[in-house]
Amino acid sequence: MPAVCAIDFGTSNSAIALPQKGEGVRLVELENGQITMPTAVFYAVEGLAAFEEPHLHFGRAAIAAYVEGIEGRLMRSMKSILGSTLADQATDVGGGRSVRYLDVVGAYLRHLKATAEREAGRALTHVVLGRPVFFVDDDPERDAAAQKALAQAARNVGFSEISFEYEPIAAALDFETTIDREQVVLVADIGGGTSDFSLVRVGPQQRLRVDRRADILANHGVHVAGTDFDRHIELAHILPACGYGGVGPTGREVPSKVYFDLATWHLINTVYGAGRVAELKQMKSFYADLRQHTRLMNVVQQRLGHALIGQAEAAKIAVAEGGDTRIDLSLVDAGLQVLVQASDVIEAIDSDFGQIVAAADETLAQAGIAREQVGALYFTGGSTGLLPLAARIAACFPQAQVVRGNRFSSVAQGLGIHAQRVFA
Repeated sequence: MPAVCAIDFGTSNSAIALPQKGEGVRLVELENGQITMPTAVFYAVEGLAAFEEPHLHFGRAAIAAYVEGIEGRLMRSMKSILGSTLADQATDVGGGRSVRYLDVVGAYLRHLKATAEREAGRALTHVVLGRPVFFVDDDPERDAAAQKALAQAARNVGFSEISFEYEPIAAALDFETTIDREQVVLVADIGGGTSDFSLVRVGPQQRLRVDRRADILANHGVHVAGTDFDRHIELAHILPACGYGGVGPTGREVPSKVYFDLATWHLINTVYGAGRVAELKQMKSFYADLRQHTRLMNVVQQRLGHALIGQAEAAKIAVAEGGDTRIDLSLVDAGLQVLVQASDVIEAIDSDFGQIVAAADETLAQAGIAREQVGALYFTGGSTGLLPLAARIAACFPQAQVVRGNRFSSVAQGLGIHAQRVFA
């Protein structure tokens, strides 16, 4: 067996698997007993001389450094830049330093690789990388460019043999180890950045085959998932307090671009530039309620954009666990709180739910399969923890067995199984 690993490079969280002898796969402990790690890098520049390189923090440590207010730049959702024009562009990380977005991806992959190598006790040269059905919706050329960019990043950190597998197919491989009869399964892999569906034939007869393309009846996906839920919740329930949807003295609506940027992870830091801040200050007369402008400036000048997305995500999680929630915005304005009913949160992301369910239906349509022929629904990905979403999908397939994999690691497990077979 060559020096093999499998990486689930996710929009929100990542994991890495080491194939073992036989059929076994071991997930690597990435930090503090956790087998998954937030896909996050923090470039710390505080106290460094001009010629010194930033100190890098990863995962939970990266988020903690940001929350502690250390000078630098937090990068999240890096997967979303693949296939875009941002990939080869540089971005400021503080202290007059800049880094290419694709090099941020490389830094994170290098850290995963080094962590796995310490556990494996040897250098890792072969890798299976998971990929969504579509990095970029309805654009095959950009989608191919996204995979090419990720492959290049993997080569740059020392992998010599690189293979790809669809993330939902990996989940199907994990599910297949648990069944004793042939069936068609619809894998719903809904994470932070994409919602992917694959209709796959699984069972004991297929289990040991390396090439499973003939068993993939259809796959389809949309670039709508957890981070989109967070953005819509923030726009609906947090940013109105800062002027989103507000009006000026003449009744004209306040310009909305800054709010959309504040609600999008990889655009937040574009709001903090000196020129942008000066422009926003001059917009004070656009607001009939001057408190809204004051709060907006507090968010921008105190760099609270990521904290607000965190509040939106917390509200989503509270709803996933059942019940209403209260959003504390005292960082923005002392004593400011927003009470949000669960039904209001679901309403804010209802259109996203509709697109995801439509993607499931399109997957079946591509295969020419009726809903009644789906034997099982296999849910994986962090956003399937949002029970109203999972219930809405399951309601479309009342005859199917509902199976819940590990929301955060079943894809990595399946990628490890595939890596063991493809590189054996």
